[in-house]
Amino acid sequence: MWPTYATVPSTTTCPPPGQSNQATCLSPAVMPILRAPRTANRQGAKHLIYSQGPMDYRTLGRTGLRVSALGFGCGNVGGLLIRGAPAEREGAVARALELGVNYFDTAPLYGDGQSEEHLGQALRALRADALVGTKVRIPPAELIDIPGALARSLEASLRRLGREHVDLLQLHNPITATAHPRALSATEVLDAAAPALAKLVAQGKTRFFGITALGDTAALHQVLDAGAVDTAQVCYNLLNPSAGHAVPAGFPAQDFGRLLANARARGTGAIVIRVLAGGALSGADARHPIAVPAVEPIATGADYATDVRRARRLAALVEEGHAESLVEASLRFALATDAVSTVLLGYSSLEQLEYAAACVARGPLGAPALARLPALWNQLEGR
Repeated sequence: MWPTYATVPSTTTCPPPGQSNQATCLSPAVMPILRAPRTANRQGAKHLIYSQGPMDYRTLGRTGLRVSALGFGCGNVGGLLIRGAPAEREGAVARALELGVNYFDTAPLYGDGQSEEHLGQALRALRADALVGTKVRIPPAELIDIPGALARSLEASLRRLGREHVDLLQLHNPITATAHPRALSATEVLDAAAPALAKLVAQGKTRFFGITALGDTAALHQVLDAGAVDTAQVCYNLLNPSAGHAVPAGFPAQDFGRLLANARARGTGAIVIRVLAGGALSGADARHPIAVPAVEPIATGADYATDVRRARRLAALVEEGHAESLVEASLRFALATDAVSTVLLGYSSLEQLEYAAACVARGPLGAPALARLPALWNQLEGR
């Protein structure tokens, strides 16, 4: 599970979104929230963790944007930006910026627009210049007019965010080989969506565009092969490493066919999602009160309990000293390839953010741990 840690303040200042310098202004309302969790040695705390810096920054493919290795996922799984109190939300965004996190990822579907609204409110209150990505999922009734659906969705997102443009707009529909009511075919992405997204770039509504790389593996590779998108959100974790590693036949997860290598070859920036498999890679069944109560797995096991059970079979990474926890091992694993630009994580508390930043500061998972993984993955087959 997520370890309990007391932390002390970092001296790291917020870096630029992209290339420019940035200063973060913290409103008085959030200062008590920022102080208390980081200076109080909470009862039951096992360690004193220093928020180390500076944050690692990587280039987001051909966009040229420099993004923090750790991103801030504003979705429903962690839930902090949706269900947290206003001061908690602002405090978390402020602390993330202080730790060097400069990329925030949201979507209209997260809390029915609340995530976008709350992120926009926090960034305005802090007068912070951060990189913001959002998404668009085209409903079945609007597939007849893909360009119009994209434009309408982005305009609504910009209103909720209180911004004139976003840095990244990503298709949220799964991508399939053939037409599907809730998905886009690879042909629809390349022939209809990509040109429409390029038009929104020309209009100054978004700087870059990408996809959420979920759906049929062959269709995802087809889109990347065309070089038509700037970024891809890739499912990559210790329960399903197939986007970065070859997996044996019978491996109990979707085989993404080393999608990360394809993205790197095409100059497509890779944003890792589901790095903790929705929380299962904490190794615990319990959910944080703010987190979504139940998680549907994506490209891993049949259900959350199965993912938790399989995650516990990876405990050797901790027992042998490669990492302090499965959470740490998961984050550092995802960053062990230079094909990954940033790793998104959703948070339920400021403490989780602090711990994730401390884990990332320890650097990518080392060669001995990576060499140990194939044997551990073989234990997951068919189970």
